[in-house]
Amino acid sequence: MKADWLIAEMPSKVRLLKKHTRINKQPIRTEYIKSSIRAKVEHPFRIIKRQFGFRKIVYRDLEKNDNKLAMLFALANVFRIDQMIRATRG
Repeated sequence: MKADWLIAEMPSKVRLLKKHTRINKQPIRTEYIKSSIRAKVEHPFRIIKRQFGFRKIVYRDLEKNDNKLAMLFALANVFRIDQMIRATRG
């Protein structure tokens, strides 16, 4: 079984790609898409770590950890929605 890993390139490699934008248009676009996906995925983890103080997972009871993480991600979504509502109200 072959897996396709979508790991972003090193910043130095991206800088080299940007030197010749006409030739490397597709690879630059691919790197942009990968970095935007990574940013969307990392934001809820930041909320959980900083706002709710959840920094470590103890693997003694996996079911408890699973439930706790599900609740924390639900709270992170509520937190983000609250931020969006406050931003639109001004």
